[in-house]
Amino acid sequence: MAKLIAIGIATLLALGALPAMAGDETGHLGRIRASHQIRVCIWPDYYSISYRNTRTDKLEGIDIDLARAFAHDLSVEVTFIDSSFKTLIEDLTTDRCDISMHGVGITPSRREKLDFGAPHLRSGIYAITTKNHPVVKDWANIDRQGVVVVVQAGTYMVEAMKGVLKAARLQEVQTPEAREQEILSGRGDVFMTDFPYSRKMLARFEWAVLLAPPLPLAPTDYGYAVAKGDPE
Repeated sequence: MAKLIAIGIATLLALGALPAMAGDETGHLGRIRASHQIRVCIWPDYYSISYRNTRTDKLEGIDIDLARAFAHDLSVEVTFIDSSFKTLIEDLTTDRCDISMHGVGITPSRREKLDFGAPHLRSGIYAITTKNHPVVKDWANIDRQGVVVVVQAGTYMVEAMKGVLKAARLQEVQTPEAREQEILSGRGDVFMTDFPYSRKMLARFEWAVLLAPPLPLAPTDYGYAVAKGDPE
């Protein structure tokens, strides 16, 4: 964990926010120091990244630890604000939070609206289905006529799978729980996720099985996001 925190601190240095700055400070950094509080947007369903444990109701994960370390280095308190991949651009551009720290995939479309620090994680795309699925037994079974592939709206999996699938049908849903419900109900056959969230599925649900692509699919760097035009 100490190594991960060190990597995260280097990431935050890349954002230009950690060093104490001489003179007047403007923008978010000035407000953070004046209020002694940094507002960190998270997605609280992100297992091992920014996860609100349903058993303890406490936040845990790599980016939770790094957000607290960031606040400590700024000598301020951290306030966590529930967000999502679908709303993170709006949450940052409307000043709902100062920074998003929940393993945000650095994609071209997001770069148009947000600035990012140096990446600190990377993942490709994996599939989750049921152990007893009658058709989908491995990755090669996915892109077939009649197969429904479920993705969560707002994630980078949406555009990636649009470029991959030729025969299967892509279905977007609004929440991670909706992906799971589509699979269990039989309305969907597999859902796409990344490596951290796949760990939650395998740890918590006996029915779940992971299917990995033969080669890395859409490997994506993850970083921390801030609003454009505020490099400090």
